[in-house]
Amino acid sequence: MTRKHHTLSFLFLILFPLLTMSQNRLRDHGVAIGVLHPGTFNAITDVPGVQVGHTTLIEGDAIRTGVTAILPHSANIFQEKVPAAIYVGNGFGKLAGYTQVKELGNLETPIILTNTLSVPTAVNAVIGYTLNQSGNEEVRSVNAVVGETNDGYLNDIRGRHVTEADVLQAIQNAKTGPVAEGNVGAGTGTICFGFKGGIGTSSRVLPKQSGGYTVGVLVQTNFGGLLQVTGLEVGKKLGQYSDSFKYSPNGSCMMVVLTDAPLDARNLERLAKRAMLGLARTGGIASNGSGDYVLAVSTAEECRIPYESKNPIQTVPTLRNEAMTPLFLATIEATEEAILNSLFAAETLTGRDGHQIEALPKEKVLQMLKEAGKLEE
Repeated sequence: MTRKHHTLSFLFLILFPLLTMSQNRLRDHGVAIGVLHPGTFNAITDVPGVQVGHTTLIEGDAIRTGVTAILPHSANIFQEKVPAAIYVGNGFGKLAGYTQVKELGNLETPIILTNTLSVPTAVNAVIGYTLNQSGNEEVRSVNAVVGETNDGYLNDIRGRHVTEADVLQAIQNAKTGPVAEGNVGAGTGTICFGFKGGIGTSSRVLPKQSGGYTVGVLVQTNFGGLLQVTGLEVGKKLGQYSDSFKYSPNGSCMMVVLTDAPLDARNLERLAKRAMLGLARTGGIASNGSGDYVLAVSTAEECRIPYESKNPIQTVPTLRNEAMTPLFLATIEATEEAILNSLFAAETLTGRDGHQIEALPKEKVLQMLKEAGKLEE
């Protein structure tokens, strides 16, 4: 098979950052979520040092999938681990690497998102990537963290078309700045609230009196519920719900929360829980068949955990509990907006067996919001 998707991926990487900055995002249409201000790019990459890369696989009539990689910093992550925590909203999923993060409270690899049946491939790729990094020549154990959602309605998921090279390409493509959203990377074949879902991102910067920290969120949306935008029951008005769902409400949502605030694993888990409140504000219900996972990481350089140290005592700064509330609010707002951005950026897609999922009818939604007084002038 000729794998032309690498060329497509390159074009996506060039074009999508431009598209996401021009009328494809919620704020471009006068819809502002919450009270805190976003960062420069309104993306997870507003957290200093964070990089995001995609590999998008669109080939023939049935391949509609991909890989998204999130790097908390540009150095050797295995040698300079970062505090981390995972919260499980609903556990119908396959999140590789969960138990070690839970036990040790740190992350030692890039975070990879892909489709359900490509998790083992992605794990192998991340292990190889880590073992091959300079300084890791004596490493004998790697805890690769790979999350997923099931894109099998639009994608030939049984074909397992994602390769290790695709995963490595996503890592190599990772960069700071604007982040491509919608039908890209791990969000290429996903569905959200019965419409085309995908990758979405958003950020919030705390005011100086609250520490001035940045919180960035990236989501892979593939879940159901009753869509709400700034509290308006859009899904109901669009006929997606009457006395029962017009589509399957099952699915999953992977949520990645990064912050430069100095937090330990305990408070990162508390932060991760708040992302589920952001999901709920969009109408997500964490259904029985949903894999809703939140991975929260502190990128603060002073909190990095060296792989080896002669000092048995580790002393790092960490925010006090009473300083967490502004970060909680930032996480809720950024998660809500990231999910909605994934819908606004996504485009109608036809895939496996001729299945087609329509994009969110944005003009109708915006008219509803205008009539409800939800648009900013």
